[in-house]
Amino acid sequence: MIRRSNLAKIVLITAVAVIILLNLYTFIEAYPQTYTINSGINSTGTPLAKDFSAYYMGAWRLWNNPAHIYNFGALNDGEPTILPHPEEYKYLPSFLLIVSPFLSLNYQQALLAFDVIQFMLLPLMAYLLYKLLNNKPVAVTIVVMIIALLLPFPTVNQGLSPSYYWQWGEGQAKVFLTFLLLLSFYWGKQGKPYLSGIALAFGFFDPRFGLLALPLYIMYNRKNLKEATASLIGALALSNGMLLYPGMAANFLSMVFASAVTTPLYYYALIPFFTLIALIIVNFKELVAAFQCKRDF
Repeated sequence: MIRRSNLAKIVLITAVAVIILLNLYTFIEAYPQTYTINSGINSTGTPLAKDFSAYYMGAWRLWNNPAHIYNFGALNDGEPTILPHPEEYKYLPSFLLIVSPFLSLNYQQALLAFDVIQFMLLPLMAYLLYKLLNNKPVAVTIVVMIIALLLPFPTVNQGLSPSYYWQWGEGQAKVFLTFLLLLSFYWGKQGKPYLSGIALAFGFFDPRFGLLALPLYIMYNRKNLKEATASLIGALALSNGMLLYPGMAANFLSMVFASAVTTPLYYYALIPFFTLIALIIVNFKELVAAFQCKRDF
């Protein structure tokens, strides 16, 4: 294991501070976008509500009209008005348990609060990456942090990162998702497989990235894989038990095959995607060793 000197730690802290400040600039640039009704990141030109509208309305329906969580558009059932209409909810219902506290605010306040809380997770994500990569060179750690915390690609009107610009502008959940995945890996590395499984189960609300995270999850939990597997399966089942509500599972499957499978990797989806790919690359030897060990066993 590489023992980091005080100088290396100072370099890392300075790098994280600069990265987060640059992300703050992107946040400020994206803030006006949260109030606009336009086509957003979609290239069709159709006016759309922000992506956060899907979470907000989905959470409201969970507690008031659960069979219709996956219905597209507005329903005449007393639900909040979001113009031109709320976006379609495309995640597992477990995520709505996390969004539900935001229903205490109106839609626009909730969107801003959701963004701010996710921005506040960036230093915690930096700490998790620091602990996950403490056996890697400082330069490697900084590169992975830049990918996870900024993903820079300067554009004219989208701050320093189109991925984070649309993450903040749409009130997307990809920072929270990335945080849950990193937290799961961290707890696995710390020998806490049950907590690791719970974190990944909630991070599985977008199954694309939950599946991509599985090799790393196995690697970080290789010493306690049975417990981690049981925890993940149990937490997934319990947190999504509302799918048993009449009509919800059918609508979920209809949504999956009608629209979810055709949803592309938009800019904000690149945040968890490239973070996971970066961790897979820098841990490639450890991944091979972990899977070789299990196969030999």
